[in-house]
Amino acid sequence: MNNTALTEKHIALGAKMVPFAGYNMPVTYEGINAEHATVRNGVGVFDVSHMGEFILKGENALDLIQRVTSNDASKLYNGKVQYSCLPNNDGGIVDDLLVYRIDEQTYMLVVNASNIEKDWNWIQQFNTKDVEMHNISDKTSLLAIQGPKAADALQTLTDVDLASMEYYTFVKGIFAGVDNVVISATGYTGAGGFEIYFENEHADQIWNAIFEAGKAQNIKPIGLGARDTLRLEMGFCLYGNDIDDTTSPIEAGLGWITKFSKPFTNSEALQAQKEAGIQKKLVGFEMIDRGIPRHDYEIADAEGNIIGKVTSGTQAPSLQKAIGMGYVTKDFSKEGTEIFINIRNTPIKAKVVKFPFYK
Repeated sequence: MNNTALTEKHIALGAKMVPFAGYNMPVTYEGINAEHATVRNGVGVFDVSHMGEFILKGENALDLIQRVTSNDASKLYNGKVQYSCLPNNDGGIVDDLLVYRIDEQTYMLVVNASNIEKDWNWIQQFNTKDVEMHNISDKTSLLAIQGPKAADALQTLTDVDLASMEYYTFVKGIFAGVDNVVISATGYTGAGGFEIYFENEHADQIWNAIFEAGKAQNIKPIGLGARDTLRLEMGFCLYGNDIDDTTSPIEAGLGWITKFSKPFTNSEALQAQKEAGIQKKLVGFEMIDRGIPRHDYEIADAEGNIIGKVTSGTQAPSLQKAIGMGYVTKDFSKEGTEIFINIRNTPIKAKVVKFPFYK
């Protein structure tokens, strides 16, 4: 089991630790609902150092990224971030990721923890033009400081005007006295905030500085449990649940990051799928009757015919109702459609709703 540079801190703070993607990670400190509310209404800190980071350098770095990712990275400028995915050859997704343009010939890719080796090997096989690739995952820490009070909590730690940073941009600068820190206006909660990348050796210093600076905003550490409920309220996909090697980006509602203005892995087949129309679609739904949907539960129509399955589900803390995501056949994907979730062999009524759940 791998540890992050901050594992001992989490244990000392009384976090409940669980194995996640090969890492020993905090799932909760004081309870998922309380931590969820902290991020929605104030500010909280997630240690997400288990995520993977690759640096791609050289005159052909952009060319490689264009060939392996679905989005159009030529639209990036220095300091801009893009959400994208790595399509496979069979219509599915190797992983979803963030692409950071540091300069014209230098990019950082941020990938999911469970897919670091898989993604590295996948990209490497397309690296036919000698792009310099560095896997810096093991020496990089990542903190997500999320919530509406994040800018106020962090501003004394940097000269960068945090409040004026646009969504999905980043700067490299001094943060908490440490140079060469990437400060990114990104996140996975829908609550606003920042993600901070730095070398492991500075982890204690930066963690302590953040909690000292954020005292007035009542800043708190947050576990992966609330990260999941927060992202689900926004309808954000989780790799391994809502998207995987078998789900197409078109079916997953990721057509907006699938740009056919350039060729990429399996782009012709995906374009044909888009033009022909999909047979199943990832939808959001909320429960009408009592019951909590869980991953892999069957979804049925009123006659009991199986029309799909749940990919993610929870009791949404901000909404006080049970919500979920799942793939259903096209005929049942329209907003307002009545569906049934089979919970312990009992069909429980739900209806299809638009993303995000939390507005």
